[in-house]
Amino acid sequence: MNPLIVTVAGVGAELTKDQTPYLPVTPQEIIFEAEKVHQLGAQIFHLHVRNDQGKPTLNPDRLRLVIEGIRKKTNLIIQVSTGGDVHDSFESRIKTLDTGPEMGSLTLGSVNFGREVFLNPLPLIEQLAQKMQEKKIRPELEIFDVGMMDTALYLIKKGYLEPPFHFNVILGGPGWLSATVENLEFILKKMPPHSSWSASGIGRAQSSMIEYAVSHQGHVRTGLEDNIYISKGVLAKGNVELVEQVLGLAKKYKRKIATVKEARKILCLELV
Repeated sequence: MNPLIVTVAGVGAELTKDQTPYLPVTPQEIIFEAEKVHQLGAQIFHLHVRNDQGKPTLNPDRLRLVIEGIRKKTNLIIQVSTGGDVHDSFESRIKTLDTGPEMGSLTLGSVNFGREVFLNPLPLIEQLAQKMQEKKIRPELEIFDVGMMDTALYLIKKGYLEPPFHFNVILGGPGWLSATVENLEFILKKMPPHSSWSASGIGRAQSSMIEYAVSHQGHVRTGLEDNIYISKGVLAKGNVELVEQVLGLAKKYKRKIATVKEARKILCLELV
């Protein structure tokens, strides 16, 4: 069976300590959190960072500080977010790719985000894809809605993306496509050849989307960025409990957890 890759979105750009005291925000907290999930077997850390006031930032120096710290402690695949906060400039989002990650998130369209809009116009998507190509950064193709898969197919046709392709289908956010098995399967049927995929959901939808992925040879994304609860009304005490939940599902469905080396091979990443 296909060994399971676990991506941990451990910080995010929207959460605050008021919502969950277990959120890592300082560089030291984020590095320690990455070290803990690595020890459990996670292979990818999806990275956002915060400034000294705990606010989301795309400052390249802060990103490099955390990336270097994680690499000193682990051999995790570091995936920087090129999305940031909904108010971040396009220029600052592009500059995140100058910090030396192996992977970068690439959201394939604009989407409602509660009362705001997460803007991803096609020219920005093309710029990000082209820069990832130049720097040999593997994009994780972020799908929040059905039409975003068509954007992926367009980028492939234009030569902005090269196989293998790795998709992350994340459903159920405020203003996104709802997190149902029917919607997930419809998107997966549109994937091009030479693709791998992971799935997740926002809030209560996380568990059902992850269980589907584990039981259908997909990979998963978990973490506090997407969901702060381990069960109804009970806060997860950090990302560790959410990863442990995935490991329980892997045991249930007899999925081997990939090593980081195996994950890099599946994703065709250059070793660092």
